[in-house]
Amino acid sequence: MAKKASANIRRYTAPNAPVISSVSRRVIEQDGLYFKDIDGTGNLTPVNDWRRAPAERAQAYVKTLTVEEKIGQLFIAQARMGIYAKADNPLFANTEPKTDETGLLDETELTTTNIFGAQGTPGTTTALKDLWQRYFILRENPQPDEMADWIDQMQATAEECEHFVPVLIASNSRNENGEVVFGMNDAAGVFAAWPGTLGIAAAIKGDSLKIADEWAECIRREWDAVGMKKGYMYMADVLTDPRWQRSYGTFGEDQALICQILEHIIPRIQGSKDGVTPDGVAMTTKHFPGGGARENGFDPHYKMGQWNVYATEGSLEAYHLPPFQTAVDLHTASIMPYYAKPCAAKSAPQKDREGGDMELQPFGFAYNKPFIGKMLREQMGFTGYINSDTGILHNMCWGVEMLDKAERVGFAINYAGTDLISGLQDMDLAKEAHARAYNDYYDTHAIPEGFTKEMITLTDEALDRAVARTLTGLFELGVFEDPYRDPAAAVQAVATPADWANAAEAHRKSVVLLKNDGSLPLPAGKKVYAEAFAKRAEAAQTSTRALREMLKDVTLVDDPAEADYALLMLTPSSGEYFNATPGFLELDICDGKRVPNVDDDGRPTAETHLETTLHGAARIPEIAAAVHKNGGKVVINVNVTLCWLMGNVEPYADALTVGFDTYPSATLDVMQGRFAPTGKLPVTLPRSDEVIAVDANGVCVSPNDVPGYDKDKYMPDALKDENGKAYPYRDAAGNYYEMGFGLTF
Repeated sequence: MAKKASANIRRYTAPNAPVISSVSRRVIEQDGLYFKDIDGTGNLTPVNDWRRAPAERAQAYVKTLTVEEKIGQLFIAQARMGIYAKADNPLFANTEPKTDETGLLDETELTTTNIFGAQGTPGTTTALKDLWQRYFILRENPQPDEMADWIDQMQATAEECEHFVPVLIASNSRNENGEVVFGMNDAAGVFAAWPGTLGIAAAIKGDSLKIADEWAECIRREWDAVGMKKGYMYMADVLTDPRWQRSYGTFGEDQALICQILEHIIPRIQGSKDGVTPDGVAMTTKHFPGGGARENGFDPHYKMGQWNVYATEGSLEAYHLPPFQTAVDLHTASIMPYYAKPCAAKSAPQKDREGGDMELQPFGFAYNKPFIGKMLREQMGFTGYINSDTGILHNMCWGVEMLDKAERVGFAINYAGTDLISGLQDMDLAKEAHARAYNDYYDTHAIPEGFTKEMITLTDEALDRAVARTLTGLFELGVFEDPYRDPAAAVQAVATPADWANAAEAHRKSVVLLKNDGSLPLPAGKKVYAEAFAKRAEAAQTSTRALREMLKDVTLVDDPAEADYALLMLTPSSGEYFNATPGFLELDICDGKRVPNVDDDGRPTAETHLETTLHGAARIPEIAAAVHKNGGKVVINVNVTLCWLMGNVEPYADALTVGFDTYPSATLDVMQGRFAPTGKLPVTLPRSDEVIAVDANGVCVSPNDVPGYDKDKYMPDALKDENGKAYPYRDAAGNYYEMGFGLTF
């Protein structure tokens, strides 16, 4: 097997100068300083001179690149690692896997199909040298040294091209505990794993923003150590629709807190308040202008969820935009617009950032010039690059279905100002869009009604503008000068004892105590019946065994009737992320609940189906009855990934906690008194189906675009109690499970 690139790295250092690393690229020495021959001229040109401003270097470099080289840099698509190119990998069921001589690069030509679309994909070297692709999404979950080795090998291959542009590997977040979901949180368990982002918010609400600082520093060090320099993270979306599947990836419903968290994490992850630095990681803040304003939770990965609805006057400005303004002010490297498109017909008047009437054009936000060009860039001052969400040219092309795929490329880049398109390797589409700008294609083909040729083709001006923006980002990151990482050093930097200790503390602080009649902390020596519940019975059984093994200082019993305490850990789940549900996303903790279907317009129908969010949920009252009969106590924990309805759980609990993809061990630390709870709810938990009911016209009784803490302003008086509250859940002790609530002992 050939030597890996990581074994052939040459490094050049000089005082007050960046490290220059190379495998095969020529290095220029002048005046005691070193410069990489990036443009292949052998001279100290503005491109090669790291003393020049990144934007200046980028503008100079764009002028030297060919159209094909620039088009390759318009797209970011999924990468494949050679270490996973094995015959037993289902991806290669009908194809013999191939790798390069090192075994690091996957060289297999494959036809792949996923939710985003279907396409033949080339081997890595072909993608780098022939297609000139430089931006890749890593969805696999390798070890730190494997990541560093692989990225080094890709950088070395890129160095062999006439013009050198480094590879940029991006990933969805990897530093939170939770279920691995393709296209959302693709990996977990290798880097230090903190609670879910809702848990981060819960911990901060009850403690301090120091948690955000420690978390962000951990992320920056770990990602930089392996050479992964771009994160599809974090969500600035304000959670306003409780049925939104992506609720668990937000920081909750408090836009002010979200702004504070971003103020702390963006500079620490990127390296400075002024943008990215060579030891930082570029952040892609998502999903502009806020994905929380869903229409009854329908997700825009499928057709029914294609609309953002702003039913409440001024909600866009009041709730959804402030976190994005914070991200812009802190120079987030890129911003990802959401798939959805604004619905003018169902929206109340909204204002832009200058107080003017917001134009709600029915185009997906990556195609939406009023939002991207006017609001985000002109009014909010964003100077980075726009990175689309994955699949906008194919399966999630909302609002531009009338355009062919090449026209969608032109419309996104030329018209709206998107710079980097995520999804597939669509270079041929961009080449066609560019050719149509200068040939006679539209002499014989009709221009779609409402568009012009200039709007739907790819001009040289737009191409240069987009590539200059992404190149500027690469120069700022320092990866032209020093793209290589040491695999051994990566192992030492990732998941250190100090980071795990900080993460564990954040897990404990993320636990929120909602109810306690004095049952907690759980006394030592008691007889305990312990069981975990999940949506799938198999998962529940596995979790139950793990739970019982973790319990210390108690006597475990198999019969609830014999127990002093029942300890129940609930992990409900609703729907499947990439599949449309036949009805609304179910928030009740239930097993076999009959609920209405919805039609193509999102309105409830007379037809019904059965929904289960927690297998065996009907056993909870049975267990509680058996324990209570003998004077025992019931302690329940619910994992909150959605804004669950607590009506089938809370009445049976003497003590109730919630976590947010919190480690069970941390929850037990609270329950057994090793840690006094400090967490506060980052969301409001709805009272019942009644307060999220959708009428025959598809309109929810509580506004989908307003956070839970403010929904009572718009609720019917008939639903309000003596305290004027309708929306939040109220427990037997009279406490409202609303944002900011949490007990201690």
